[in-house]
Amino acid sequence: MIDRLDNEFRFQQTALNLRAFRQELLASNVANADTPNFKARDIDFKSALAGALAGKRSGDLALNRTTAGHLSGEGANRYGSEVQYRAEFQGSVDGNTVNMDVERAALSENAVHIEALLTFMRTNMKDLQSAMQN
Repeated sequence: MIDRLDNEFRFQQTALNLRAFRQELLASNVANADTPNFKARDIDFKSALAGALAGKRSGDLALNRTTAGHLSGEGANRYGSEVQYRAEFQGSVDGNTVNMDVERAALSENAVHIEALLTFMRTNMKDLQSAMQN
């Protein structure tokens, strides 16, 4: 029974994790808006979700950890998402490609999608709870 519930919510959980990861990337872009030579980054949500649901982890490198202190190399490509650089709309003297209007719009859009996912999950939980009580 539990594995059926887990499968039922797998899509929403994966989508929510990807949305949270995208929110982190977008917040990082805003935080580095004044950093010279910083390149704005984002993910293609649709392809990242498809890859995560298929169990793929794009961009993985087979890194050899010869010392316990070495990093695993999994930070930038979580959930099967390939982090890409955002296209530059207007060049800046310091080489920074963050456009605050684009970042604010992307943050708002992503937040709306997160809220919709949470509402959908809440509704599913209430339906399951109602079915179990009857």
